[in-house]
Amino acid sequence: MKQEEYFSSRWALIIATLGIAVGTGNIWRFSRVVAQNGGGSFLIPWVVFLLLWSLPLIIAEFAIGKHSRVGPIGAISKITGEKFGWMGAFIVFVSTSIMFYYSVVTGWCLRYFYSAVSGDLFNTNNHLEYWNSFSSSSQPFLFHFFAVGLAGIVIYRGVSKGIEKVNKILVPSLIIILLVLLIRALTLPDATEGLKYFFTPEFSKLLDYKVWMNALTQNAWDTGAGWGLIMTYAIYMKKKEDISLNAALIGFGNNSISLIAGIIIFSTVFSLSSAEAMVEISKSGPANTGLTFIYLPLLFSKMSASSSINGIFAALFFLALFFAAVSSLLSMVELATRTLIDFGLIRKKAILYVCVAGIAFGAPSAFDVNVLINQDWVWGVGLILSGFFISYSVIKFGVDKFRTTVINGFGSDIKLGKWYNVLIGYIVPIQAIVLIAWWLISSITWDAEWWNPFHIENAGTVLFQWGLVISFFYLFNKKLVQKTIKD
Repeated sequence: MKQEEYFSSRWALIIATLGIAVGTGNIWRFSRVVAQNGGGSFLIPWVVFLLLWSLPLIIAEFAIGKHSRVGPIGAISKITGEKFGWMGAFIVFVSTSIMFYYSVVTGWCLRYFYSAVSGDLFNTNNHLEYWNSFSSSSQPFLFHFFAVGLAGIVIYRGVSKGIEKVNKILVPSLIIILLVLLIRALTLPDATEGLKYFFTPEFSKLLDYKVWMNALTQNAWDTGAGWGLIMTYAIYMKKKEDISLNAALIGFGNNSISLIAGIIIFSTVFSLSSAEAMVEISKSGPANTGLTFIYLPLLFSKMSASSSINGIFAALFFLALFFAAVSSLLSMVELATRTLIDFGLIRKKAILYVCVAGIAFGAPSAFDVNVLINQDWVWGVGLILSGFFISYSVIKFGVDKFRTTVINGFGSDIKLGKWYNVLIGYIVPIQAIVLIAWWLISSITWDAEWWNPFHIENAGTVLFQWGLVISFFYLFNKKLVQKTIKD
């Protein structure tokens, strides 16, 4: 298939790819996980795994996408061999399954932005009741419908006219909003207490393996590494674009946004509360929504004596959260769309199918938060396996050959040394195996019914759903590859 679409410039590519990485995981999930894992102690392994997990995989995804010029099924088949196309299909399925409920979360952000602008968010003294009233109504489905439709319209317009143009608005606007909120948060009374908790490590906590495991999980979540999304956007890289530099900018840019979001939230919470409260609220609410959708609205209502000013800052926060969610949602919709285009569909028909499927399969999560929790559990862990499949593909291709001919090939400004061979060939797969094994063993330890495939959050439901999906793709591997690779 002839390559017809490209990002217009390196800046456009970086902005769009940064839009993949910067999502609700940076604002909603990051602060929650930090609070649950010792504050500043968490940041050390978090940075370590940026270097040992995220960056090697981001580089690999850029290289595979640029080299193959097809979506993950065809890309993995070309790199690893046609017998392994099912691995690419699994990567697509994981990100698409996340898309189904991520659009619901995107709808939540939009609803709360509207509530903040209208003032309705502050017409209650019980934000838990407010959340419960909203989440149990039909509104989450309506906002989910709107989020999928909005993403569909953008993706329908293609790469340069859709993805690129919209991300050029969303990502800089998100950064500006966060900087405004950062200034306000730092000027709150006792904000320094939040900064101390956020940046001061307790070195004893570094001996807790759970802190390290959660740091690796967070890196898998918030950088976009291992999702197949960066691999998809890399299809539209120009040949002269450098891989390593772009990957570094994405990784460090993403983590910088997480730090800014963390400073905002910790400064705000500690200004009106305490470390103990921060830890407790980070665990509260369905699907851990307590911090973002229940407690922060309460804090925003107390930021100043002026209700109008409080409303403005609340609206800015939820607008930032919505922008972050949309920029990531676009990449998930594009991944699914590109996969269908590789199968021979035109973009117009492919995006129609993806949107219909997104609305239909996201509906259960919109109507029942327990479904969302289950899918987040199953496919969130699935990202680790996706990362393993990507590293395995590079190993199968030949690590040194991949580094010298694909990464350091035409267009590369920075040549990677043999240290990359160690990272992608040994460190990444070992991390994936250890993390999945740890998660499986710990699940068996704390859950007597760990084998139950119909439990909301346990090992059984993950292994059951993974098994069904992998078995299906493995059985139909030949047909999937034949439809994807036509030249």
